[in-house]
Amino acid sequence: MSQTSPYIPYELGKYLLFLMLILGVFKFGSKNYLGLLLVLLLVPAVFFDLSGKVDQKALIFNLLGPINVGLAVWFFYGKSISKYQLIRLLRISLFPLIAVLSSTIFKIPSYDEIEFSLGANFATSGGGGSNQVATLLGLGIFICFLFLINKWKITGYRIGDFLLFFFFGFQGLLTFSRGGIIGGIMGISIILFFVLQSNESVKRRYNLPKISKALLLAGILITITFQIADNLTDGLLGLRYLGETQGTLSGTKEKSIDSITTGRFSIFMEDTNLWLDNPIFGVGIGASSFLRSDSQFYLTHVELSRLLSEHGLLGLFYFSILMYLFVDLIISKRPPMEKGILVAFFLIAIYTTFHAAMRTYLTPLFIGLSLMDIKLSKTPFKSPKKEEEPEIQEQRIKY
Repeated sequence: MSQTSPYIPYELGKYLLFLMLILGVFKFGSKNYLGLLLVLLLVPAVFFDLSGKVDQKALIFNLLGPINVGLAVWFFYGKSISKYQLIRLLRISLFPLIAVLSSTIFKIPSYDEIEFSLGANFATSGGGGSNQVATLLGLGIFICFLFLINKWKITGYRIGDFLLFFFFGFQGLLTFSRGGIIGGIMGISIILFFVLQSNESVKRRYNLPKISKALLLAGILITITFQIADNLTDGLLGLRYLGETQGTLSGTKEKSIDSITTGRFSIFMEDTNLWLDNPIFGVGIGASSFLRSDSQFYLTHVELSRLLSEHGLLGLFYFSILMYLFVDLIISKRPPMEKGILVAFFLIAIYTTFHAAMRTYLTPLFIGLSLMDIKLSKTPFKSPKKEEEPEIQEQRIKY
């Protein structure tokens, strides 16, 4: 977004995450080696390329995300974090998201100069890919809601936190990239589900927010934000989320799952066919985009189909391990809010791979965070005072 390459390397976040995870694994690595197995499953596809056209840049571009996932599982699995640390971590994670939001606001031209259409809008994405920018803005929506529903503080003022939630949603909607915003809404829905399915005694025990107020709050904020953005775009935003295109509206193109997914479905099917032709080891990392017929040279947007086509049966094992971790998370016994947060982390991370592959560091980082245990689960899920360390508060509770 800042257009500073090569001074600030392209995809710097992925490289920094890789280096920190390597350091963490060797210094504090988990005794659970599922993460190591994930990394090893990726190795064979490095040594062959059925297209003969994959260069080093394409190799790193496609491989670094899945490797980071494996390292994140290896490092984070089974580790503990206190609620106080989690709240601080989420608050800190908002800072770069606010930077992305600010960039989109300052770089956007006058709304009168923007010609909105039924496609991704690069004029409102601050110089970055609209899909990736919308993914981060959608994450901002989810984290802001998490602070609002639990009455934690971001800016120090309740009205400031509401405005931050609104601007994340507003700018995200104007990118016309649906995946990231739907991911944020999905995370909110997961939190509400885990609170809603809890009985009254559990709600009192863990001081859970009242679901009626939470639903009303979420519904009003999301509806108002969408309505303002839709009016600004003369109704095109609503049509975009209904899966309409210029072709379907004019009658020159039939509405289908491929038009709704902006071509992702056809790429997914072609990747699947490549896997069926090369079931054991696949076609090699980065080779799928050169070997497809109808979607040649297009980058894969669905990580699952890329794993299958380029890694073969080993890619299927890779994804199956991730699903095993998810099932293990679902059946674990945790307080509702904590479990809701961890499940939301995991599902947002996996869902992102179905519309943006692993182009951001969101997937490996949040899969890793979802595998941690949150300590002090029997105390109310409230943020401690800034001047007090969690150990001091725990002593006060005991006394």
